[in-house]
Amino acid sequence: MSKQGSKRMVITHGTLIDGSGRPAVANEALVIEGNRIRSVGPLPSDVALDDPDAVQVIDATDRWILPGLIDGHCHLSFGFPQIPELPTARGTVNPGFSTLRAARNAQQVLRAGVTSLAVPGGTWFIDVALRDAINAGLLLGPRIACAGQFIVTYGSIIDNEPSWVGTPEHSIGALANSVPEMLTEVRRQCKHGVNFIKLADSTWGDTQTIAPEELRAVVQEAHRRHAPVTIHSRGAGSTRAAAEAGVDWILHADLATAEELDVVAETGTPLMPTMTFLQHALEVGHRFGRGPRELDQIKRNWEGAVSMLQQARKRGIMVMCGT
Repeated sequence: MSKQGSKRMVITHGTLIDGSGRPAVANEALVIEGNRIRSVGPLPSDVALDDPDAVQVIDATDRWILPGLIDGHCHLSFGFPQIPELPTARGTVNPGFSTLRAARNAQQVLRAGVTSLAVPGGTWFIDVALRDAINAGLLLGPRIACAGQFIVTYGSIIDNEPSWVGTPEHSIGALANSVPEMLTEVRRQCKHGVNFIKLADSTWGDTQTIAPEELRAVVQEAHRRHAPVTIHSRGAGSTRAAAEAGVDWILHADLATAEELDVVAETGTPLMPTMTFLQHALEVGHRFGRGPRELDQIKRNWEGAVSMLQQARKRGIMVMCGT
C-alpha cells in the first residue's frame, strides 16, 4: 500500500473501534509492522518500547483508534486543486501537472484516514500509474482500484462541446457511440491495466444516453476479461437498465423511484450515492461557475437522492460509501 520503513509502530492507550460492530474497548497496545496489524491487546514480549530506532510509539490517550476508511468514489487526477494561471481544456490541465496533482491528492486522502479507495475514472491513465507507484513503494498513498477514462456517448456527462466544434479527444472521457466502439474501448482499457470499467450516462440524469444493448455488451466483454463494471447513472431509466444489464454497482441513482429500485433489489445490485458531492455543490458551487439553472438541478437531485436512500434501505439494497 503505502511506502513504509522497517520501523514498527505501536499505538498505546486510547479507545479502540475494531470495525466488527462490537462495542469500543480500551486499547492496550496495537502493533503495526509494515502494512499489517500484527497484534491488538497485550504488548508482545519481543517488542520493546524504549528503542526509538526500532519502534515508533504513539500515545493515543483521550483519542479514538479505528480501522482505515474506504472511499468508493474519489477522483484523484482531475478537479482540485486548480491553478488559475494554467490553461484548461476539456476538463483538465496538462498531463504533468495532472500527475503531480493526483499524487498530492492521494497523500491528502491517506492523511484523512482513508486507506483504500476506488477511482471511477480519471485523466488518461494517470491513476493506473499512480496505483502502481504506490504499490511499488515509490509514493505514499492508499490502496487504489481504478478505472480509466469514462466510456461515454453523445450527450453523456463529458460530451459538452457544441456540435459545430466537433468531438475533440477528451482526457477524461472516451467517446464510443456503438457496440463495436464500446467493445474496442473496453479492450483498450483492460490492456492499460484498469481494475474496472466506468460507463457514464448523462450529467444529472435528465436523459438516458446509453442504450440497454450497449450496457449489456460492455458488461459481457468486461466480465469476460475479469473486470467489473460501474456506471455514472443519476436518472431513473439508466439505473434500471444498468441493473438489468448486470452492472456490478451503480453510482448515484439520485432520481430512481420505487419502480426502478424494485429492479435494483431483485438483481442485488449495490448502489453508491455521493451525498457529500451534492451537498458541497449546493453550498459552494456558485464559487466555481455553477449557475442558477444547474444549482436547481443539483437541488432536485439532492432531494431525489434523500428519498432514494430511504426507499433503498426499506428494500434491503446494499448501499456503499463514496464521497
